[in-house]
Formats: sequence, C-alpha cells, structure tokens
Amino acid sequence: MIIPPVIPLFENLDNIKLGNPIVNQYITELTLGKLPDAGVVFEHATDMLYEQKHAENSFKAYRSELTTFLHWCFDVAIMSPAQLTRQEISRYVDYCSNPPKELIGFFNVAQFIKNKDTDSTGPNPKWRPFTGKKKLGIEQPYILSDNALKTKVAILSSFYIFLMAEDYCERNPAQTWLNRSRFSHRKKFKLINDDDNLKSFTELQWSYIISCVDKLAKEQPDVFCRHQFLIKLMYSCYLRISEISARAGYSPVMGQFRQNQQTGIWSFYIPISKGGKPRSVILSTLLLTSLTQYRQFLGLSDLPKRSETLPIFIRHRAAGRGRETGVINANLGIRQLRDDIDSIIQLSADTAHHDGFDQDAIDMRAMTAHNIRHTGISHDININRRPLSHVQADAGHESIDTTSQYLHTSHAERHQSAAGKPLNHLDGIF
Repeated sequence: MIIPPVIPLFENLDNIKLGNPIVNQYITELTLGKLPDAGVVFEHATDMLYEQKHAENSFKAYRSELTTFLHWCFDVAIMSPAQLTRQEISRYVDYCSNPPKELIGFFNVAQFIKNKDTDSTGPNPKWRPFTGKKKLGIEQPYILSDNALKTKVAILSSFYIFLMAEDYCERNPAQTWLNRSRFSHRKKFKLINDDDNLKSFTELQWSYIISCVDKLAKEQPDVFCRHQFLIKLMYSCYLRISEISARAGYSPVMGQFRQNQQTGIWSFYIPISKGGKPRSVILSTLLLTSLTQYRQFLGLSDLPKRSETLPIFIRHRAAGRGRETGVINANLGIRQLRDDIDSIIQLSADTAHHDGFDQDAIDMRAMTAHNIRHTGISHDININRRPLSHVQADAGHESIDTTSQYLHTSHAERHQSAAGKPLNHLDGIF
C-alpha cells in the first residue's frame, strides 16, 4: 500500500479505539527510537478524541489539528509535546503558515481507505494535512487565515489542558502563545485552574475506596484481585495510568518490581515516564505485602525476579477484537484499566451514599483514575508527612514547586501552628 508523506494517525469514530496496523507500527518505531513517549502521547490524543464522540464536527476538527501537530512534533521538531515552550509553538505556527508544498492538497479526501485486495484499512495516499484552494483550476498560494490560526492554537490549548489533567505535562505553551499573541487584545484566554487538576479523595472517601475493593477481592477474588492491586499500586506509587498499561512499544511486566541488591530496598521501575524519562518509585512495606498477595493469587512466587516478563495486569478472558484478538496472557490497555478503576469508584460512592455521606458520594462520582495519583501525593505530604524532596522524586516532578502545590492547610491548622509563635526565641536568657 502506498503511504502518504504524512501518516494520518486516527481512524474514524467507529474504529478509533481499535487503531490501525500501519499507524501502530509507526508509533512503535517512534517509541523504540527517537521519542520514547510517543506511545503515551498517541494514547492520550486518542482518548481525547474519543471523548468527542457525541460531537462529530468537533471530532473532525480536533482529529485534523492533532494529526498535524503530532506530525510536526514527531517528524519535524522530533520533540515530545511535554518539552515544548511558547517558542516552539511559534515555530509550529510558522510551519503551518508556510507548509511544505508536498503536504498541501487541493480537495478533501478520506484519511483512511479500504484496500479491496486485502480487505484492510490503511492511510489514503491522496490525503494531505493541509488543504489549499484552486481558482479557475489554478492552485493558489496557501494562506492560513487569522480565524483558522486562532482555532488551530485554541484546539492545541484544549489538548494541553487534557494532558495537564492527565499529569502528562506541567504547562500549556499553546495557551501562553495565545495570551501573548496579536489576538490577546481581542480576547483574553483563561488559563487552566491548577486546583482542579490537583483534586484528590479525602481520607474518608479514600477509606471507602480501599474498604470496597478489599471486600470485593475477598468475596470474588477471580474478578477483583486485579482491581485491588491496581488501585493500591497507583495510590502508593503515584502512578499515571499510562505507566502501568500496555500500548505500542511498552508492556509493563513483573520484572519492573526490583530489589536493590546492596540495600535490599524494593522499588517499581518505570522505563518510560513523562517526557520519556525513566524513574523508580520506592515501595512501602504494605505495598510489598500486597504485591506478594497478588502474586500468590496468580500462582507465582512471592516476589519477582528482574528477568520476569509476565504482564502485571492480564485479561480475564481472550480479547475479542483489536490487535490482540484471541490473546489471554497480555497486558491491559489504558481504557480497560480505567474501566476497572471507575467501577470501584462508583461502587464505593454507592456505599458512601448508603451510609449517609451524600456529598462525598457526589464528589467521588466526579473522580477518575487519575485522581488516585493526586490522592497518593497529597496524603503522603499532608498526612504521612513525607519530605517534599522524597515525594518529588517518586512522583517524577521536574520541579519541587510542582510538588509544593499539593500542600494543603486549613485555617484551624494554620491557627494552631501560629498561636504559639514567640517574638523572642531567647527571651529570659539574658
């Protein structure tokens, strides 16, 4: 099959969750080569697009823009979106204002077409990421209007808001570009509210989560032991769901639980974290016990060796569709693990509501898998009193300022700490 100069990344809504073999191969090669987090970015972009399933026009606009943007990141700049600054967004705008001629098409075509000979779908060789105009059959110079440019960067800003909510990145360079662009005097674009990003379960709410999953795992271990260890691992190690789910180029395995031969300390190794950087997270004693219990349930030795390649979270039954149809012993993807977690959150909220904690139940239902990471960080800082530098290292934050955002104090706590402050620490000595 002939491939266009830029590979379209996202199928239509009916097939977007299944993916495309040619696209998967392209993303895998990027992940194993020059951009280790290309697979993570692709998964997040796919998730964001799928959320537009009830708005076809929005889906098409977002799909078009994200395809062009990721082409520029992956093929032109060779940078992760998490690395970009306002200056790189300016470079991207310049690229879109004057794209290579071979990337300009002059009529709309489908991004993917079906090969009648193989009965498979692949990129349409006639598709191009930019669309120009003809006048009397003559190709006109490509022009990016102000309205098209604002829409383009606004969509990128929305994408970055999505990535920040998933804790993939810590800034929104597209929003910064908009606020400092020639459009800023016409309309001020509001930056994302960081407090919304850092939302976490309260102690009471989290207690309901743990109690619920422990109860279910005891009653139906074949179904819920996986849920139980998944939730405890994410909470204790502040994991992003992308760090423990399978995708192109990455399959989490038991060998990532590692013991330091000199100190005897156990940690969970993440080879591809945010921005493609690896990190190791120290395991608590209770989490190590949970790992042992989970492995005993799976019929394994108490603790893994580094060479162990068994997937951490495997399917209960064979896949019925997608890349791994018929496969049982394979890692679960982001959506499957997210569904597992969401089911526990909803069941826990039901219990809280039954016990009379109506507002807590409402708050819990608005939470997602990602809030578990925030909860683990917040509880360790504010309840367990772990040093900020330790939490920063385990969370993989680039700056301790990011970690400091999780510090929470009430007025009562502030009063208690301030009430006894002396004016003279050496009073009475002289």
